[in-house]
Amino acid sequence: MKNKKSLGQNWLKDRQTLDLISEIACDLPEKSLSKNVRICIEIGPGLGTLTSSLLKRFEKVIAVEFDEQLANNLPKSFPGKNLEVINQDFLRFDLGQISEPFVVAGNIPYYITSPIIEKLLTSKTKPEKIVLLVQKEVAEKACPDESNQHNSSLSLFIDNFAIAHLGPIVTKEFFTPPPKVDSRVLILEPHEKPKASNDILDFVHKSFANPRKKLSANLASFTGLSKDETETILETLGFSTNIRPADLTLDDYAMLAKTLKK
Repeated sequence: MKNKKSLGQNWLKDRQTLDLISEIACDLPEKSLSKNVRICIEIGPGLGTLTSSLLKRFEKVIAVEFDEQLANNLPKSFPGKNLEVINQDFLRFDLGQISEPFVVAGNIPYYITSPIIEKLLTSKTKPEKIVLLVQKEVAEKACPDESNQHNSSLSLFIDNFAIAHLGPIVTKEFFTPPPKVDSRVLILEPHEKPKASNDILDFVHKSFANPRKKLSANLASFTGLSKDETETILETLGFSTNIRPADLTLDDYAMLAKTLKK
């Protein structure tokens, strides 16, 4: 079937990589080992290449596919398998209808990566584990670097809701048709409860308005304080006036927001 560029359809064809993604998905985090996790929700199954690997490792796969033609064809490829196909935009899919523990996996379109991650992490019904194949640059921005520094607001957002790990790199030639960039597996293990409030996350988001600028300048842009005043506050808290948004942890931002509120 011809892919639809408008839906970001690039199908992964390498069986070894598909099996590896499935193995990562069924390798549960320690907190979930006592649970009977038999369901995997797959986002955007497409032609069913990943679905095939997931069905070998989970008792049931619920595949949520936006493309009506693909959704109608998918069950025909897996007769007798415990596969439920739902023709729906995943961003509108109600995770609350799943009544037992589940994991999520998928090779997802690059253009909706952030909305999908946000939906999965903020849902009241949380997956035990999330394994997504996304654009390599996005996956690496989503995780802290080797020095445990968060280099983007996305990374800090994820840190609030989950532990993030980087999986294997999947180069573009393993896809049909090949995308313009390489991909990488992003692994998320949701926390039981978020670390910070939505107000803190909003504060972080605003602080990253211009990531390359000094944090003091970003703070001045939305707090109503002058750059000199924000620098004084940073110094009072023991921070350098030259720091940039990526230099603070989530806890640092919570402390800074509390101080500014006073």
